[in-house]
Amino acid sequence: MKTLVLFYSTYGHIWKMAEAVAEGARQVSGNEVVVKRVPETLPQAILDQIGATEAQKAFEHIPVATPNELEQYDAIIFGTPTRYGNLCGQMQAFMDSTGGLWAQGKLVGKVGGVFVSTATQHGGQETTIRAFHTELLHHGFVIVGLPYAWQGQMGHETVTGGTPYGASTVAGGQGERQPSENELEGAIFQGRHTAEIASKLAK
Repeated sequence: MKTLVLFYSTYGHIWKMAEAVAEGARQVSGNEVVVKRVPETLPQAILDQIGATEAQKAFEHIPVATPNELEQYDAIIFGTPTRYGNLCGQMQAFMDSTGGLWAQGKLVGKVGGVFVSTATQHGGQETTIRAFHTELLHHGFVIVGLPYAWQGQMGHETVTGGTPYGASTVAGGQGERQPSENELEGAIFQGRHTAEIASKLAK
């Protein structure tokens, strides 16, 4: 079985979540886990201006995926920052390029999930995941979320991401907040849970 963790990250928050998702997916026996990122679409001048160039050096070693390779995987877990309650432009551009796969039904029956980051606690985490789920349903994915079996999303003592739709983190208005231990635990749980479902369906 093969699982792809596919992400876009501007400042590294979603990359850290992606690594945690991959850690969880690797806990499933016989699962080959690959981490890749989608192509950057912003001009270099803009990346320099917003301070992303330096931040992205931390994960520039992660290979860039192509749409046609998605059919090689049994499960795909997507990570995206939120833009106005929706997917970021880079991830949407990648999904927009999967029309050929859709036309041939190449992704029907694959297991999919989504994890996100937002600047603020109420910045659209759930709407972004649900919007992404719609696209996955059009492709015929079997969608797996983050069930309440993971108790980390039940607390209210501190600010934390985590929704029944998928793992999430709060990055802060200036990107100053890194994923918390609780948020990373949610990502690990989602990675493992998604891979377990994919393994069962593959039998």
